[in-house]
Amino acid sequence: MSRSFTFVDPLALDDLRVFASRAARVEDGSLRLIRTGGVLAAYGAVLYPHGLLDETPTVLALRTFAVDDGGVDGAEDFDAVVPVRSLLQRLENARDRTVTLPMEVHTVTWAGISPPKGGWVGHGQLPPRMFADAARTGMQEVADAMPDSVGAHLVQRVRSEVWGRELDGAEHIPAGAAFAAVSMGFLGEDPVRIFETGPWTRLTTERGHVLVKRRAWTLAR
Repeated sequence: MSRSFTFVDPLALDDLRVFASRAARVEDGSLRLIRTGGVLAAYGAVLYPHGLLDETPTVLALRTFAVDDGGVDGAEDFDAVVPVRSLLQRLENARDRTVTLPMEVHTVTWAGISPPKGGWVGHGQLPPRMFADAARTGMQEVADAMPDSVGAHLVQRVRSEVWGRELDGAEHIPAGAAFAAVSMGFLGEDPVRIFETGPWTRLTTERGHVLVKRRAWTLAR
């Protein structure tokens, strides 16, 4: 039987569609959907390492949605990685706020990295402009470093160097977190709240969350 979920709020259907569309533009691949009871967590990878020697930080975007915990979709919990383009088609064709999951994929390396659900400790807040400026500077640097025709290896190396740098005035937060916040539309007028647990940092605004797994060398500094 196909697994599905039903949104409590009809506006959430459009919210997930926007999130998935932005994720497709940033990293045209897959989304990880985790349903636990009445909550659906949607994760998208913005940045992640492509090999053992790649020092690109792992940066995930997260949105959560309230879903029915019974009735039409049977309240079945799941943890599934699905193609983002297929999910967008299902969202476009959804009826009565119910969405059926597309066929899963099992070759997505970043999906095996699970941020913790609890234990987060607040570490203050930062102005959204700081992240917007860092993202704009980094995107311009990436664009300037790229010739018109370039191989995938060089693209990944440049992105790793630019987005792996720490933000000025924000220790242990890579510039890639700012790129994620801007590209996923998470920045507004509200401050960006900072939380940490273990090797993870979470940046939270009213529009969503950016999760960053710090690299081992960063923790040792």
